[in-house]
Amino acid sequence: MFFILVLIGSAAFGQVADLVVENATIYTVDKTKPAANSLAVKDGKFIAVGGDMKKHIGPNTRRINATGAAIVPGLIDAHVHMRSLGDMLETFDMRFTKTREEVAQMVKRAGDKLPLGEWVRGRNWDQTNWGGEFPNADDISKVVNDRPVYLTRVDGHAGWANRKALELAGVTKDTQDPPGGQIIRDKQGNPTGVLIDKAQGLVTRKIPTLTYEQVKRRLKLAADAAVKLGLTGVHDAGIGVDERNAYRELIKENALPLRIYAMIGGTGELWQQYSKTGHEIGSHLTVRSVKLYADGALGSRGAALWQPYSDDKTTSGLMVTTKETLEDQIEEVAGKGFQVNTHAIGDKANRVVLDAYAMVLKGKNDRRFRVEHSQIVALPDFKLFVDNSVIASMQATHATSDMRWAEKRLGPDRIAGAYSWQRYLKMGIPLANGSDFPVEDPNPLYGFYSSFTRQDHTGFPAGGWQPDQKLTREQTLESFTLTPAYAAFEENQKGSITVGKLADFIVLEKDIMKIEPKEVLTTRIAHTFVGGKEVYAAKN
Repeated sequence: MFFILVLIGSAAFGQVADLVVENATIYTVDKTKPAANSLAVKDGKFIAVGGDMKKHIGPNTRRINATGAAIVPGLIDAHVHMRSLGDMLETFDMRFTKTREEVAQMVKRAGDKLPLGEWVRGRNWDQTNWGGEFPNADDISKVVNDRPVYLTRVDGHAGWANRKALELAGVTKDTQDPPGGQIIRDKQGNPTGVLIDKAQGLVTRKIPTLTYEQVKRRLKLAADAAVKLGLTGVHDAGIGVDERNAYRELIKENALPLRIYAMIGGTGELWQQYSKTGHEIGSHLTVRSVKLYADGALGSRGAALWQPYSDDKTTSGLMVTTKETLEDQIEEVAGKGFQVNTHAIGDKANRVVLDAYAMVLKGKNDRRFRVEHSQIVALPDFKLFVDNSVIASMQATHATSDMRWAEKRLGPDRIAGAYSWQRYLKMGIPLANGSDFPVEDPNPLYGFYSSFTRQDHTGFPAGGWQPDQKLTREQTLESFTLTPAYAAFEENQKGSITVGKLADFIVLEKDIMKIEPKEVLTTRIAHTFVGGKEVYAAKN
C-alpha cells in the first residue's frame, strides 16, 4: 500500500507545470478536441489541454490569465528565404514603390551612405506597379553612375543592373543568353539592364560574397522578425553551407528563437555532405530535404508554359533546369532517402516535375515530395498529385498579388487551373501554406487573410478573386500549422495544441477566427511561445 501511495504521489508531482494558461479561447487544430479554454506546459511540451488546471499548478508554475484572448498553434511558414529576408532588413525594400524614379531615389540615398565603390543592393521592385514595362539601366545610372547597383525583382527571378554593374560584369551586345536565362535587350540588341533567371548570374557573380558573420547576423535578424509575427517555425527553401553552420552556431548560443526545417539548396557542396551523412534531425534545425528548380516566375514571364504567354507571344518562359537534369537530380536525392521539393510555377514545369516524381515514387507512398508554388497546373494534371501522394506547397499572397495581371499572362483557359487551393483540398491533396518571404511580406496574417478572402488589403475584388477557391478560416489555420508540420514529417511533434506535442503557440490580440476580415490585417501578436518559452511579448 505504501509503495502504491508513493507512486501516486510521484505521478502527481510529475504533472506540475512550468506554465499554465487559463481563461483563453484556444483553437487547437486537433480534430479530437478542437476547442479548449486552458493549457499546461512542462519541459517544453503540452501536458494538458482544457479543463481545470489546479492539479498542474505548483509554487513555481507561471500562470497567465488570457482574459479570453485567442490562442492558436504556432504558425509555420512552409516556404521562406531567411537569408534574403535578413538581406532586405539590412538594405532596402522597394515593394511599395510606384515609379522607376522613386526606386532611383531610394538607390541614390542608399549609395550616399556606402563607401565609394561598394555595391548598392535592394530588393522587391515590381514593374507591374508602374504599368508593366521593364525598367532600364539608365533609370538608375542617371542618379548613381559611380558605383555598381543591382536590384532583385520581387520574385527573385529577375534583376535590374545599372550601367556600371553591366560594365564590371562584361555584359554587352555580344554576350549570349546563358542556358535557362535571358538578357532583356533593346531594339538594337543592347542589354537594357534587366536579367531574367540564370542570366542574373552574369552580374551577381561579381558581387562580393557576404562574410560568414554577415550571414549569421542576417539570419538572426530574420529569425527575430519572424517570431514577432507569430511564426514559431519556417521551412527555409534553399540553404548553403554558411547558413547551415550559422543556424547550428545560433542554436549553441541559444540565440535562434524559432524552429527551422531547412531545404538543401540544390545538389552542390552541402548536398554532397548530407548525401554521405544522411538526415540531420533536431528540435531547432532539421535537414532532410533538397530544393530543386524547374522554371522561373510568372511576373517576369519566366514560368515555363506549354504555350506562349497571352500577353507576349514571343516567349513561353524558361525551364531553368533541363528535364533530363531534373530527373537525374530527383533520382539522386530520392535514392539517398531525402525529400524532394521542387520549384514549379508554369503548367509545363509542373507537369515535368510531376512526371519525374512519378518515375521515382511509382504510386501512393509516404515520401511526401512537394511541389513548391504549384501555381499553374493543367486541369488533368491535378490527379498526378493524388496518384503519387505529392504535397502542394503554395503561398496565398501570391494569388492576391498576381491577380492584377495573372489572367493577362495566362488567358482564360490556363487561369482555370491557377492558384486552385480548394481544388487541391477537395482532391485530398495536402496544402501547405506560406509566404515565400521576402518575395511577399513575412507577416503570416496577410497570408491568412488572403486565403479566406482572396482579396487585396483594400477589399478588392468584392467577393474575392476566383471565389470558389477560397479556403475557410479553419482550413486556412490548418494550412499554416498542421499541414506544414506534416510536410516536414513533424505532425506528431507540432502543428496542433495536443498533449505530448511541442508547446509552440501564439496569443493574439484579436480573434482571427471571428473578427471582420480586414481586422485580421491589423491584428498583432501578443505573445509567441516556442517550447513553452516566451520568445516574444508585445510592448504595451
